[in-house]
Amino acid sequence: MKPAEQVTVLKINGDEVSAHADQTILDVARENGIEIPTLCYLENLTEVGGCRLCLVEIKGAAKLQPACVTRVREGMEVATHSSRLDTYRRKILELIFTERNHICSVCVANGNCDLQDMAAALGMDHVTYPYLNPSVPVDLSHELFGIDQNRCILCTRCVRVCAEIEGAHTWDVRNSGINSRVFTDFNEPWGESQTCTNCGKCVNVCPTGALFKKGKAVGERTRQIDFLPYLKTMREELK
Repeated sequence: MKPAEQVTVLKINGDEVSAHADQTILDVARENGIEIPTLCYLENLTEVGGCRLCLVEIKGAAKLQPACVTRVREGMEVATHSSRLDTYRRKILELIFTERNHICSVCVANGNCDLQDMAAALGMDHVTYPYLNPSVPVDLSHELFGIDQNRCILCTRCVRVCAEIEGAHTWDVRNSGINSRVFTDFNEPWGESQTCTNCGKCVNVCPTGALFKKGKAVGERTRQIDFLPYLKTMREELK
């Protein structure tokens, strides 16, 4: 018999809500119809707090906290939207754009891109930071898929879905900071990978045009992530 789950009461944007003690602020906010912007987060994958777009204000805390990895606690008071948060989120988004070469008009994901949608939602119509214009490759060695490092935002969705759903562990991240890159196996071309199962899960969860299926036009690009709830079911069964 499972022990009774502890219920926590907190406030989000001034409204009192209840939650289970093991839930994150993002979980509770979305349960109550409160939208918090995210890019690296994807339900049923492990949370990493990488993109920092889900930063929220917590009363009594000096620093902003990422909602996707911050657990709720009794009496917590959270603000999900404010002028301070809007400013931080736009700056973060600008930095994401300047780190790589995001040219929407020639991207396979133009019109179907989470990064593009986020910029529109946050009112980011220009960039105030200098572009880094890195020289990054496009790998078309795989028979079915391609990776364009120009579009990668290092959300690590591909890394996590490959490890946690497919179990192949093909993808990982090398280097650090602005030199970070996702790569396959021992940094060999994707088409030469000995672990890739050709399942396409990494392509389906990519929020930009970094990972794509060859021969697909923009209008045909769709994401199929119906397989993700299986992970949640498996985890619950193992508890």
